[in-house]
Formats: sequence, C-alpha cells, structure tokens
Amino acid sequence: MVTPVVEVKNLKKYFKVLNRHEGLMGAIKDLFSRDYLYIKAVDGISMEIYEGEIVGFLGPNGAGKSTTIKILTGVLFPDDGEVKVNGVVPYINRINNAKNIGVVFGQRTQLWWSLPLIESFKILKDIYEIDDTIFKENLQIFEEIVGLETLYNKPIRQMSLGQRVLCDILASFLHDPKVVILDEPTIGLDLIVKDKVRKLIRELNKRKNTTIILATHDMSDVEALCSRIIIIDKGKIIYDGSLDKLKDRFKIYRKVKIRLKKDLVETEIANLENLLFAKFGKSLFSLNIISSFIEINFKPEDINVVDILQYVSNFCAIDDVSTEEPQTEDVIRFIYREKVSEKIYFYS
Repeated sequence: MVTPVVEVKNLKKYFKVLNRHEGLMGAIKDLFSRDYLYIKAVDGISMEIYEGEIVGFLGPNGAGKSTTIKILTGVLFPDDGEVKVNGVVPYINRINNAKNIGVVFGQRTQLWWSLPLIESFKILKDIYEIDDTIFKENLQIFEEIVGLETLYNKPIRQMSLGQRVLCDILASFLHDPKVVILDEPTIGLDLIVKDKVRKLIRELNKRKNTTIILATHDMSDVEALCSRIIIIDKGKIIYDGSLDKLKDRFKIYRKVKIRLKKDLVETEIANLENLLFAKFGKSLFSLNIISSFIEINFKPEDINVVDILQYVSNFCAIDDVSTEEPQTEDVIRFIYREKVSEKIYFYS
C-alpha cells in the first residue's frame, strides 16, 4: 500500500474575532466588549497527496487555502483533525517538517535582499546541512533548466521580479525536499516569465519526483502543470479529482459569443438581459453583455445556437458569432460565481 506524502483528516480551524459595532460609541463599547464571533476558516478537510503529484489547490479568496497551507507548513495549529507531511506532524515538529518541505509565498522572498544570489544559496546550504555533492549537483541542474550562473553574483535587490521568483523557487528545491508548496508563484509576472516558471516547476518535479502543491488563481498555471485539482470553498473541499473529469462534467454547457453591429447603452443592455432570461430562463447558465459583445453559456439539450441568434436578432443586428466548449477558467468561474459548488460535492 502506497503511503501518502501529505495526509489530512477532518482538519478544522476556527478564528475568534471581535463582533465590532458601528460609530464612535460602538468603538468605545468594543474596548470593553466580550462579544466574539467564531469564523470557520477550515471546516473538516480531508485529503491525501502522493509522491510526485502536482496538485492544484484552488478556491476563492477567504475559502481557507492559506489557512490550510499555514497548517501544512507548521505555522498554525489546527483546532481539530490530523495532519502529517512526510510522516511528521508539522505544527508539533516544526524543525523536522521544515527540513523536508520547501515553500514559496507569492512575492515574499526567502533570500537575503542585499547579498548576491550564490551567497544566499550558501547560507541555505548551511541552514539545511546540505551535502557538498548534492549542493553542486542541484546547482548544475538549475543551470541546465534556466541558465542561472549569470545571476550568481547579482544582489537580490537588483533583480527583476521574474528573476527573484525563479530564484525563490530554486531555493525551495535546493535541499531536495519531498514536498514543495507554491502559493501564487506567478502573480504579477508577464507571460514570458510565467512560461519559464512553469518549465522550471515541471522539470524539477520530473527530475526530483517532488510532490508539489500549487495554490493559485491563474488557470493557465493549472492547465499547464496540474493533472489533479482540489477545490475548496467556505472551508470545505467541494471537488478532488482530475481536471479533465471536472471539465467533462461541464460539457453539458456550451458557450456562444455574439458580436453586435453597434454598441448598446446601459438601458439597452439591461433590457436585453431581462428579455433573454425571460425567454430562455434556466437554460442559460450565465449571461454577460458588455457594449457590443454578448457571451452566453447555455444547455444545448434545451436550446440551440440558432434559437438564441434568432431571438437576439429581433432586437439587435448581429455582426459575428462563435461557439466553443467551456474552458477551465469558465468552469472554475461557474463554481465560484454561480454558486454551483452546492451541486458538486463529489470526489473522483
């Protein structure tokens, strides 16, 4: 039987916050108030992640992703449940846990700001007690993947954002951790640098067989790197399975994009929205009208594109039309924005 590298059972974490009152008198009252609320940040999460997996950890802001990650890294104690990372309880054995994981939090660098990159790497080598041979081998691998040698003598503060992110990711792999957690690693990067970061993550995962947990809002990162995704909402896991299976479940919907021959004013947009919903009702999954563009996700089993076009043409002249299957970004947006999460509590 294969043992999970990351094992989470019925994880719960609550935060106690003051129930604040409005106005000046409310602020004064809060100074002496004992009126607290308990927020369920994580509410009974269970999951297993295995060696070599790249798992996308997704969810809207406030869903509980960051709290879960902080517990996995040993920063926070849970209120209930069990967590093991490489067989270690992270919040009890923080030092042992830190030796076997790597972490990158967005744009927060773990490197020394005024030191050249190679000096930061040497400090990390001493902290993690990395063998000389392994240290040299890893530097050679980093050089093969992204050509790092030209940055060795450059202080971190003089690097571009993209260079710093690449170096931070490399630093998280320097001590050969079994698990690496990447929290929004490509945030703020341009497309070219994003491609480099993805190539780096893929190659290091392939060569080291490292388990990678990728928390991100960038669906292009998910499609490029993750075969499995875990979606969390309101502290609960609402989907754990393959990206392809999730997309298959939404193939019952299709998207039509309509370009009109003239821009619509605000009152015309509101009127057309009302007319379309009144006509097609529940057969429309989502509707978005901006200026001269209409984007509709609909159920082809209930209506077809011709029905929609004929109805729209009664009110507006149509210039162009295109149809497509919902993309990953559409599927995730449906789940977040359209509250579909209540309908898909399933596991694959």
